[in-house]
Amino acid sequence: MKNIAVILSGCGVFDGAEIHEAVLTLLAIRQAGASYQCFAPDKSQLHVVNHLTGDVDETASRNVLTESARIARGDIKPVTECDVDEFDAIILPGGFGAAKNLCTFAVDGDQSRPDAEVLAVCKAFAEARKPAGYACIAPALAASVYPQGVKLTIGNDEATATGINAMGAEHVNCDVDDVVIDNEHKLVTTPAYMLAQDILEANAGLTKMVKSVLAMK
Repeated sequence: MKNIAVILSGCGVFDGAEIHEAVLTLLAIRQAGASYQCFAPDKSQLHVVNHLTGDVDETASRNVLTESARIARGDIKPVTECDVDEFDAIILPGGFGAAKNLCTFAVDGDQSRPDAEVLAVCKAFAEARKPAGYACIAPALAASVYPQGVKLTIGNDEATATGINAMGAEHVNCDVDDVVIDNEHKLVTTPAYMLAQDILEANAGLTKMVKSVLAMK
């Protein structure tokens, strides 16, 4: 049975991991006959968003690992404990947390800086030639992980794609139910809720991403 490391970025689309994407990814992994272990950085979120109103709560502070534990039902570890030798692949669901807590793309665009601990883990998988899947906006982080020219997608948003290209990646437009595969770097990306208007649309691409990652040798 293949074992997959999953990195989460909080809990909630506007300031953490996109919950539907995270759960659908975990479900797809298990339905494909693989197992998973969730990880997250143990640090404060960039900010906390009221998901009912969309407003930032300037007085609140939440921890990325603690919030991610909500999705993982408590079975989660600090990202520093992710040992590449124990896993066959790594997958990162999206949500704004991927661009706010795992890197600074949401704030800094093409000057984005990855979280050092997350980058170390993701680079370890890349350098070990182990497959990886990045969904939604998470490919903005992948642009900092992989060499210049790596092919990836966030869908078809021109401004976001331009920022990612400026970081050295090669963005490829992609439909919501499809994936972009860079076989040279063993990277699979899918737009998910960068394009999805419905949970079924998100599920189609995420499931294809998981299956493509697991099929890589």
